[in-house]
Amino acid sequence: MNIRSNRRVFAAAALALVAQLAAGCRGGGETKGNEGAAQKPATTSAAGTGTAATPAAPPPTAIQLPAPAVPNAAEAKKYAGAKITFYGDSVGIMAELDKVMAKRFQDDTGIEVRVVPRPKEATETYAAYQRMFQGQSADVDVMTVDVIWPGAFAQNLVDLGPKLGEAAKGHVQTLIENSTVDGKLVAMPWFTDFGILYYRTDLLQKYGFAKAPETWDELEAQAKKILEGEKATNAALTGFVWQGKAYEGLTCNALEWVYSHGGGTLVDDKKITVNNPQAAKALTRARGWVGGISPAGVTGYTEEEVRNVFQTGNAVFMRNWPYAYALGNDEKSAIKGKFDVAPLPHEPGQKSAGTAGGWNLAVSKYSKSPDAAIELVRYLASPEGQRYRAIVGSVVPTVTAMQADAEVAKKIPFLEKVRGGLEVVPRPSRSTGTRYNEASIAFFQGVSQVLSGKEASAVLPGVEQRMTRTLEQ
Repeated sequence: MNIRSNRRVFAAAALALVAQLAAGCRGGGETKGNEGAAQKPATTSAAGTGTAATPAAPPPTAIQLPAPAVPNAAEAKKYAGAKITFYGDSVGIMAELDKVMAKRFQDDTGIEVRVVPRPKEATETYAAYQRMFQGQSADVDVMTVDVIWPGAFAQNLVDLGPKLGEAAKGHVQTLIENSTVDGKLVAMPWFTDFGILYYRTDLLQKYGFAKAPETWDELEAQAKKILEGEKATNAALTGFVWQGKAYEGLTCNALEWVYSHGGGTLVDDKKITVNNPQAAKALTRARGWVGGISPAGVTGYTEEEVRNVFQTGNAVFMRNWPYAYALGNDEKSAIKGKFDVAPLPHEPGQKSAGTAGGWNLAVSKYSKSPDAAIELVRYLASPEGQRYRAIVGSVVPTVTAMQADAEVAKKIPFLEKVRGGLEVVPRPSRSTGTRYNEASIAFFQGVSQVLSGKEASAVLPGVEQRMTRTLEQ
């Protein structure tokens, strides 16, 4: 499958989610999240111009809704007494959901589950998995796998088809196809993602803007006007926050900038296309944000630093994933009821882009308790489990019936708002195969150099060469 057909697959999958959930609305029916109830408030620097200190978003209301019962508990009890380790999310609401659901699974089945947080950043998680598999480690039984990784790790993962093949029929089939390698179902879809624009409705209204910006020029103009008007009352306010640290998140952000400027998808038909004038224009624009409408510290931000700034009321615009929606509307949130979402902006004549994301669940081939591990995957990825996560954490389900669920649609209405206005763009994992991580690192390190002040036209040829060498290896 070439990159063009790959893009169509992901676009179809994600837009199918949007369309199906929208149908549910009409029928009336992370390593992301909050800080968790146990964490103490901290401070996030670099709001505004990068010199102010901004209090972190307060811990959200504790999860009140009990985790659903294990539907297959009677069968899973055959493995009672087994001990398994789940390499789950590391921060926030996702981590809390992992713990709550693992506890319920343990109580219902007698299978002991130890939840271990994986590295916060996907790049580090990828490297950790490489080390585990190279050592054929049995330390981890169930692991979370980025949607772009099944091909890279397939030989180290259990074929879930024999036990979970029937359950897989309930998921979006393009996602199942994405998780099937050489006829083996090596991962179960857990949730899907795409980048979206969050904006402060109260501030836009106050300054006479009737709608969210559709172009990057409009976003910059709105941010500048609002910052000028608010500087006397909120010096910490900044215009636009996004994931600017040199890690996989920057690849996701920069791909959206490049695509929405007409610069393509980095790789096309296995040819590196990143070195083009539109891509240079996109990165040059982003560099202009740093220290302007974006804080200088944004080049150190990941998802949670970004969310903290926005959720404490100190940003007009934010680029993030859907998980931030529920947290922004938490009872303790400073912006509850004061924000909305829209497709990310684009250049005139181009399309809005949201990088395709999401995570799967997989079982290590080196697990000493694979049957017990598979039962945990069955529970976590079940319709009941996905419905629970959607309602509590605004996590977009991959089970089609749950996308049409009335309560789910009520909790994540933003999908209706971006329907038809957003092109979901995949990262080039199919074209780069097992070398994806190296290719992504070459790209985001180059982007980081531009954000630090180098000319994009001088950096992109080097990025092109590194990515080309990666594909030739």
